[in-house]
Amino acid sequence: MKKITTLILSLVFAVSIIASASAKTLKIQMTFPKTSYDAQIVGMWTERVTGLTGGSLKFELLGAGEVVGVKETLEAVDKGLVDGGAAWTHYWSNYHPAAMLFGSPVAGGGIGLSTKSWLAWYFDNGGKALYDQLWDEMGMNVKGFIMASSGPEALGWFKEPINSMADFRKYRFRTPPGIPGQTYKDIGVASVSMGGGDILPALEKGTIDAAEWCCPKPDLVFGFQKVLKNYYLQGLHQNVVNGDVFFNKDVYNKLTDQEKYAMEIASEAMITRNITNRAVENGKALIELTTKHGVILHDTPADYFVEYMAAAKATILKNSKENKFFDEVYQHMTAHAKIVVPFIAQMETSDASIGTAFANAQK
Repeated sequence: MKKITTLILSLVFAVSIIASASAKTLKIQMTFPKTSYDAQIVGMWTERVTGLTGGSLKFELLGAGEVVGVKETLEAVDKGLVDGGAAWTHYWSNYHPAAMLFGSPVAGGGIGLSTKSWLAWYFDNGGKALYDQLWDEMGMNVKGFIMASSGPEALGWFKEPINSMADFRKYRFRTPPGIPGQTYKDIGVASVSMGGGDILPALEKGTIDAAEWCCPKPDLVFGFQKVLKNYYLQGLHQNVVNGDVFFNKDVYNKLTDQEKYAMEIASEAMITRNITNRAVENGKALIELTTKHGVILHDTPADYFVEYMAAAKATILKNSKENKFFDEVYQHMTAHAKIVVPFIAQMETSDASIGTAFANAQK
């Protein structure tokens, strides 16, 4: 028995030595700082992949701008300047408008999509194959994995309370790039797109006077509460938000089947973990914002939903007419929504009712 145990330990040791000798380290440049909450999520993904591969695949995470600028990240991966990247998928809408349908289908795509119903499309109703095709449509030599979902995002921060869209239109408002920001312009809001690092200085200088970024935890870390006190959670511009890691396809193709599978499994696992982790962290942050920093939480004006949804649907249909692949994806999503959204909407209405009752009881 002792000899067998010794033999097994020797084999395990030998395998670990071989794995260590053949270990690969891939460099990933993120589109956000190393210290950000988003970077923590990417770090959790890399830890899982390394664990699942027995250490044969490791990663070095680079912060925004360490090799190339944020806007050049995707092209740097395509050209092999870095092995991989990490971003929110809608960042690449300038390469192809359909990136928005995968990253942040504005106002639920005008077809009622929530995070749950979008993920049902991606995993179980054909969305993933179209996502893989997106990189080819953008002309990028890239293999990507959706690995984070963070929606719905907050409407944002304002100097004074807004009681209607007329109040909203008084502000210069930082918005996401692409279709979400354009939709704000379409309803008369002075939409200003800028990178994350520029937002707080712009608010302090008065270049803008209202802004959105994400949700309570990242917003707290960002420091919005230092300059603005009126906060609105219910927004439509990014009610579904997805992020991904992506790799140069030549680099990816050289990986073993086990390493490729580990990336896929880790991505699926991190979507769940990202949703649950953000629920806890955002809940804690919202309490801190309202009890320690004097932030006032308001309900979003009702006319916002009517105007923004109508403008979003018009913008989506316009892109659908102008771009063949966009239309293919959108029609596919719409067919899915007709099956799934009525069911999920009814179920989530029950959840919202009991949740709102409990929340109101805490006031």
